[in-house]
Amino acid sequence: MSSTTHGAAEVLVASNRGPVSYVLDDAGGIAAKRGGGGLVSALSVVEDKLWVCSALSEGDREAVRRGVAEPGVRMLDIDAEVHADAYNGIANSVLWFVHHMLYQTPLEPAFGPEFRRQWASYEAYNRAFAEALAEEAAPGATVVVQDYHLALVPGMLRELRGDLRIGHFSHTPWAPVDYFRMLPDDIAEQVLRGMLGADRCAFLTRRWADAFTDCCTHLVGGTSGTRIGVHGLGADADFLRERAHRDDVEERLAALRAQIGADRKVIVRVDRTELSKNIVRGLQAYELLLESSPEWRERVVHVAFAYPSRQDLAVYRDYTDEVARVAGAINSRFGTEGWTPVVLHVKDDFARSLAAYRIADVALVNPIRDGMNLVAKEVPVVSDDGCVLVLSREAGAYEELAEDALTVNPYDVSGTSRALAEALAMPWDERAERTKRLAAAATALPPGAWFLGQLEALRQG
Repeated sequence: MSSTTHGAAEVLVASNRGPVSYVLDDAGGIAAKRGGGGLVSALSVVEDKLWVCSALSEGDREAVRRGVAEPGVRMLDIDAEVHADAYNGIANSVLWFVHHMLYQTPLEPAFGPEFRRQWASYEAYNRAFAEALAEEAAPGATVVVQDYHLALVPGMLRELRGDLRIGHFSHTPWAPVDYFRMLPDDIAEQVLRGMLGADRCAFLTRRWADAFTDCCTHLVGGTSGTRIGVHGLGADADFLRERAHRDDVEERLAALRAQIGADRKVIVRVDRTELSKNIVRGLQAYELLLESSPEWRERVVHVAFAYPSRQDLAVYRDYTDEVARVAGAINSRFGTEGWTPVVLHVKDDFARSLAAYRIADVALVNPIRDGMNLVAKEVPVVSDDGCVLVLSREAGAYEELAEDALTVNPYDVSGTSRALAEALAMPWDERAERTKRLAAAATALPPGAWFLGQLEALRQG
């Protein structure tokens, strides 16, 4: 690319997954499907932007090859094997595990030749993004790079285009320095220096921002003039409240009520089966509740939505199987003809999730470690009659919601069981007041304001 040939985009966003995906039909045609999620909602507030993302499927790659393009989106046809190495091999199997502190350290990690081979793919993947952004950005444009998949992009882009305002946002926790140093020394330094290529690195909570700063201080001598910011992504109250009362949600609400039975309390959890979400210990805490407080038998149902995640990785498939096994064991042990203690759903259904939010008496959010956890913020917003939030102190949302939640140590099954019992017994008026305050805190920085705040901070220089 010529250093004098620049594109026209003034605001650019880079992320692994984009706002659109493509599907090949039986006749060989291509259909576009718009995505959802917090980032899509957040970026909708900026009209004139370019979203640079990766082709994730064969349909995506074919769309790129045929020149099919949605306005405002540039999809990169990165070699499928390179993408798999970068995304599954490094981003999700190394960086994600480090930041969530999930390694079983007697056995893993073991950084040998295969890791180095995959790291080269991660570099190539990041370089493809940096080159595309450099090509598309207008002089002095603002670029916001998303997450651990693209940790090297800011530094690479800075070398190509020194005129740009570059931000990086981390949606995950950040590992404390002693755990981050598990990475090979040169790789740890490369990750940090890659992110420090940004003018500003931002995080969901002060805790994660401070951990990043500590890593920089100990491993590369400081943040090199890069500014550090915090933007606590909140729930989109208007969207959630409107969406939660559409006909499809009402239908699922009726079906759930029929499954649960009349006059029973409801404990709800909605998660992907990611290893950090701690679903198994949550089920064990519920089992202990039924064991130690028999008065709750036949009076409460645990509605657990555990939607499969990253099923191309064996460790995730095994975890999903274990969730189903434990739920089944609880139902076998305690279930009666008219009562199923655990209602488990594993097929992703947003309308059903909203229905569960509405009827929750208790919301259980007990991750081992989570960058934020928007479920903790969404349930109080949508709840029909108020709910008690049982919240892990290791969720990013704890920083904003702890005062009105019942907080738990995610490893303490007995403590979580006691919190569930306290939540179920909480008087209605206290529950209602807590829910009101939780909803206010949860919606303090809705997605649009969250993204605009980052742009404004970057432009202030």
